Amino acid sequence: MSNAIAINVAANTNLPGFRGPIYPDGSFMYLPIPEREPTAEPVASYGDLLAELAELPFSVDDEIRQLPVHLDPEFAGYPRCSQYTYGDEHGVKAGPLSELDPGDSLYFYATLSRHEPPEGVDIGPPVEWVAPEWGAYLIGEFRVDRVYDTAACEALAPEDRQPVASNAHCKREPFDAKVLVVGTDDSQLFDRAVPLSSPDSGATASRVVTELSNDSGKGPWWRRRLWFDTESTERLREIVAGRRSF
Repeated sequence: MSNAIAINVAANTNLPGFRGPIYPDGSFMYLPIPEREPTAEPVASYGDLLAELAELPFSVDDEIRQLPVHLDPEFAGYPRCSQYTYGDEHGVKAGPLSELDPGDSLYFYATLSRHEPPEGVDIGPPVEWVAPEWGAYLIGEFRVDRVYDTAACEALAPEDRQPVASNAHCKREPFDAKVLVVGTDDSQLFDRAVPLSSPDSGATASRVVTELSNDSGKGPWWRRRLWFDTESTERLREIVAGRRSF
């Protein structure tokens, strides 16, 4: 019996000032937020990441390209990432995330802006669920392997952080995570997004939010934590796997 939590991550109109793109076929690009705290060692910049990712459908100013990135969550196989980890320094998130058990799901969702692909880039046939301007979408999932709660994080001496050393919070000086989640090898950054917004408007929640999660879908729901009980988690996993529509 598994439960799930979905939390908002990734670049947005506040940090660094733009959202990642989603294309008419539902493919997308995950872009992290900037790193705003001191780090014990140099970390990748937006320029570093963009040099290893596919071409963006919009330009990024040189000033932003020079900013370091807070690469969290990290997904194995994504540039500069070696495993599946997520950390958070905020107690309001640490509490619920600390209650996740091995086998539970931690979903990540992002607000993404609709774009046509760069010239010369081929994509698949359009889907009907990509919102016209922007929307909120699931972009990845951790199948939980281990959770370090606040007490465990506070007890992590530098020499004990090797299992999570690649996480962005372990690179900060000082280390500030109040929770760290490690995903199994069954975790993934999706190839196609899964919509949490309606096809008509990014601000309108889909039934995944209003009927499966604990959230009413009223107000700026796309900034909140979404919690799914055991039955809803199973249905959500089937939706993500493409075995069930909603």
